[in-house]
Amino acid sequence: MKAVILESPGRFNLAEMETPAAPAPGEALVRVRRVGICGTDIHAFRGEQPFFSYPRIMGHELGVEIVAIGENDHGLAVGDRCTVEPYIYCDHCIACRRGKTNCCVDMQVLGVHLDGGMREFMTVPIEKLYKSEILSFDQLAMVEMLTIGAHAVRRAQPEPGENVLVIGTGPIGMSVTQFAKLAGANVVIMDISPQRLAFCRQQLGIERYLDGSEDPVRALENMLGGDLPTIVFDATGNPQSMMNAFDYMAHGGKLVFVGLAQADITFHDPDFHRRETTLLSSRNATSEDFKRVIRALEDEGVDTTPWITHRASLEELIDRFPQWLEPGSGLVKAMVEI
Repeated sequence: MKAVILESPGRFNLAEMETPAAPAPGEALVRVRRVGICGTDIHAFRGEQPFFSYPRIMGHELGVEIVAIGENDHGLAVGDRCTVEPYIYCDHCIACRRGKTNCCVDMQVLGVHLDGGMREFMTVPIEKLYKSEILSFDQLAMVEMLTIGAHAVRRAQPEPGENVLVIGTGPIGMSVTQFAKLAGANVVIMDISPQRLAFCRQQLGIERYLDGSEDPVRALENMLGGDLPTIVFDATGNPQSMMNAFDYMAHGGKLVFVGLAQADITFHDPDFHRRETTLLSSRNATSEDFKRVIRALEDEGVDTTPWITHRASLEELIDRFPQWLEPGSGLVKAMVEI
């Protein structure tokens, strides 16, 4: 079978590998049909992903088809279309014992710590498969990305009518925006990219936005009747943006870091205490989040089809991936078809 291996930063290799043998008990052999490209993959290609090790088969946003599976209690069978939860957790550390499997002490993520889905076939634990009889392979490959936003919103627990600011309107920021809207929040988006803002406004129906051309605090107060948002999500992964975000939050509010920066983040302690700030990070997602996203796609009218702006086959990926990262490429979401 064919596989694309990221040998080192900036260097892909299209390789021939043995197709996995029949799955062991508790595993399924799947045919990978779609792989979504996300920020983690881009950072790994650039050598900027702190949890990544080389060489590695990337790919953790997956739409797959089961080709071999034994008896199981999950209602899965050959031919089922599924998404994959790529988080392999230990199930016995303190985080797992408390149900926080998304931040397991010994977390291993497919495509980051373990080889992922940028190949024709792979075996996965049966319990990591979530099927849908409705969703396309494109949609199934979008589920994991959407769970990141869904989990961050669930961490913040916005109330209907609450004013929320989402900083960064890439795919993760858009997923946060989508699920904040579903929770009934009034969402303001903020980005320095006019193209990203326009896309988010058109596809998600967000009417209030900041483009960096004016003082954010004053602009937010003008929008919100003199108040600041009570929940701020930063999905940029940019250290300066993350530190600035402390200033945009109302007294008694919450700041949620969804993006990951390979840097120290600092804040002014008197302002932090004055606001009685609740500071949260959000990492990965849980089984509950996967079920929530599938339900949103199947039953609640969430449409991510326009988010996919670029496509490539496995063979085309090596040449096209660097092109997608060029300024002006218009990349929102890229999908690899296998």
